Amino acid sequence: MEVEAASGSAGEIRWSKLGTSLPVANVQALVASAGELTADQIERYVQPDIDAHAVLPEHSGEVPVIDLSNLLSPESVEAEVAKLRFACAEWGFFQVVNHGIPDEVITGIKHDIQKFFQLPLEVKNAYAQRPGDLQGYGQAFVVSDDQKLDWSDLLALFAQPTQGRDMSYWPSQPHTFRNSIEDYSMELMKLAQTINVFIAKTLDVAPELLADKHVAQFLRMSYYPPCTSMPKKVLGFSPHSDGSFMTILLEINSVQGLQIRRSGAWIPVKPRPDALLVNVGDLLEILSNGKYKSIEHRVTINAHKERLSISAFHVPTYGGIISPILGTIEEKMLYKAVGVEEYARLYFANKLEGKKALDYAKLSGI
Repeated sequence: MEVEAASGSAGEIRWSKLGTSLPVANVQALVASAGELTADQIERYVQPDIDAHAVLPEHSGEVPVIDLSNLLSPESVEAEVAKLRFACAEWGFFQVVNHGIPDEVITGIKHDIQKFFQLPLEVKNAYAQRPGDLQGYGQAFVVSDDQKLDWSDLLALFAQPTQGRDMSYWPSQPHTFRNSIEDYSMELMKLAQTINVFIAKTLDVAPELLADKHVAQFLRMSYYPPCTSMPKKVLGFSPHSDGSFMTILLEINSVQGLQIRRSGAWIPVKPRPDALLVNVGDLLEILSNGKYKSIEHRVTINAHKERLSISAFHVPTYGGIISPILGTIEEKMLYKAVGVEEYARLYFANKLEGKKALDYAKLSGI
């Protein structure tokens, strides 16, 4: 089935117009011409604070694992909900196994993402980002000509609802790519709905209160080239929390790189081929009144291997308001009500910098 473009409401179309990123050099091309790199080019990628906190690989196996089949079973649901509550409150990240997405859908999206990033640069540039739009092939969160840059390239697409798509950004190579994206996107929407029902249960609130919090979906396919000369000095993605309600990540080629911030240190996440990685976004932290935390994470670079992944950012309706749900407020309200559009504009207008964007939503004195 060929995916067709659809004309949508103004709100759906505006989602991708909430920010922009300045054009910078393609990192994959830089790696291919490594012998021609200048000192100034290299310096823009060197992160001075990369070693500011310890890395604890011995804890990489501790990221909670949630079995969706146990959530869906009456015999095991309560015990698994307790594990989910712990994961959201104590880690902000969890791996989901038995997620129900067909193997052929996972295989298809993995294959086509790898094939896309193998295409010649001039072919990929046919889908390049345009000024004033977050979608397309390029980089993200580049807001000044002198900021430090991340060692990665990406393809970003608005996928759901379908009315908001701009098909001029959807690659027609490889020839199966559009259908792979469509199939994977739809499966993720179903998974996000299921997870949200159980997140509501962990918060002891009605699922209907979360029903509109994941209805829009951005996809970001990331390519992290190897860096042989200074892998310990560059980052694929700078430390940040996600400005979403919930993010679902699929590792494409199982090369380790993602690290999450916990107790002042960085914990590497060991990829599981049978799992999807889910994390709490800023908007869920607001809605839960801080019970669930959006956690800073970053991506490190391998000296010899490329890393690929696809992240799906699930966000509320464009014109919505996000605020703590009454059932989550035990003593005092920690976050104010913020417009979804307002928060997204703030998030996308700045360089990634920890959880700085979330400070905007905190009530004074917190």
